[in-house]
Amino acid sequence: MSETAAKRTAAPGVRLGFASFVWRPWMVSVTLLLAAATFLVFCLSIGVGDFPIGLPQVVATIFGRGERVDEFVIMDLRMPRALAGLIVGIALGVSGAITQSIARNPLASPDILGITGGASAMAVFLVTVSGGVAAAIVGSVGLSAAALAGGLGTGLLVYFLAWRRGIEGLRLILIGVSVSAVMEAITVWLLVTADIRDVARSQAWLIGSLDNRSWGEVWTALWCTLALMAIVAYAAFHLGPMHFGDEVAAGLGVPYARVRAVLLLCAVLLAGVAVSAAGPVPFVALVAPQVALRLTRCPAPPLVASGLVGALLLIGADLVARTALPISLPVGVVTAAIGGPFLVYLLVRANLKKS
Repeated sequence: MSETAAKRTAAPGVRLGFASFVWRPWMVSVTLLLAAATFLVFCLSIGVGDFPIGLPQVVATIFGRGERVDEFVIMDLRMPRALAGLIVGIALGVSGAITQSIARNPLASPDILGITGGASAMAVFLVTVSGGVAAAIVGSVGLSAAALAGGLGTGLLVYFLAWRRGIEGLRLILIGVSVSAVMEAITVWLLVTADIRDVARSQAWLIGSLDNRSWGEVWTALWCTLALMAIVAYAAFHLGPMHFGDEVAAGLGVPYARVRAVLLLCAVLLAGVAVSAAGPVPFVALVAPQVALRLTRCPAPPLVASGLVGALLLIGADLVARTALPISLPVGVVTAAIGGPFLVYLLVRANLKKS
């Protein structure tokens, strides 16, 4: 391998970590612009509603200098929803960036790998199966925690099925698509055989929505996301040598199997936290890393920029779902409308590269 090729191969791992800002001024600028745009859309989303509040008043209230009425409307009524969108978007964006970087495939995301499908199947099972153990689980740990457990279990199943002396990207995606199809079939079967009232509850949860978020749900999602991001920040520094291959990484003293397993586990948990907080919001984890990759001009999806793009996409989609359409829609409908064509674009682009 030539020195130039080695530099190109090493670059994705260096830029993936949080310290990459030191070496990439363009990435720093784009990331700062993304942060500013996310904050702007966040404030706009809070200000829009039946009681409109101007952007200066929203900013003043966030920093503790607003009117009492504005403080009540923003902090008690609208802030939990907006913060839930911010946290869920960041979690999905980072989760997608990790899976796509490790699999080295732009199609690898929690949606494609069946993680969100497993969480949905577990939640629907607990909603539709009344009485007995299911009712006890819902009453003791809650539907969100059960969905998180379902996503984690599905992610571990996909990982172990895909393991053949290592993880290969195409095999991981194929097994993930298969497991996802099985989970969707289970979900459909549960909905078909369930009581009509339980079906209505399940459908409202399955679409993906930020409606009626509480401060308790927001704090739980926030602390879980922060803890997982701290682990990701530490483990991501070992990804640079891994882009040379497992043999080179082992020669440099990098425990590549352990690092890969830890990062994939964090990606699964981040996706599970997002699903437990807002339901299976589709395509954010797929689209955000690819958009961030193109904006920052990096060979691999950058974690910080991917999280910011995910938050910007989710908050913006929620704003569109509430204001730009004749009727208010769940945010998952808007993200699906955006993500579907983007998935087709990625598939077409991949086919053109092969031809």
